Amino acid sequence: RTRKGGFKLGRKPIAKRVRRTLKEIRRKLRLRMHDDLEQTGLWLGRVMQGWLGYYAVPTSTRTLSRFRIELMRAWRWTLRRRSQQDYLTWRRIVALSDRYIPPARILHPWPETRFAVKHSS
Repeated sequence: RTRKGGFKLGRKPIAKRVRRTLKEIRRKLRLRMHDDLEQTGLWLGRVMQGWLGYYAVPTSTRTLSRFRIELMRAWRWTLRRRSQQDYLTWRRIVALSDRYIPPARILHPWPETRFAVKHSS
């Protein structure tokens, strides 16, 4: 429902697809475990940018934010497995993520805006 009480169609990615993608990202992070931080960060940034390019539609902000947090958690878990000395705090992974992973934001307009641009009435 809208703030005025009307009907609003909400759109978000399918949970099964989100889980499948995160599982694949975790698998690839494991293979990249000992790669350079910058190289892995740039790769994760491209992954997030591609995800946003496809799924960043209005009303999906919560799912996009959660996807970014899960990316950060997966990267942190992988980096913590690199040695027995755990030095990676959440504050540090947030700083790394802010540097490399783009923020979750809506990139596509509402459908009626897109429709109005294509067809004038």
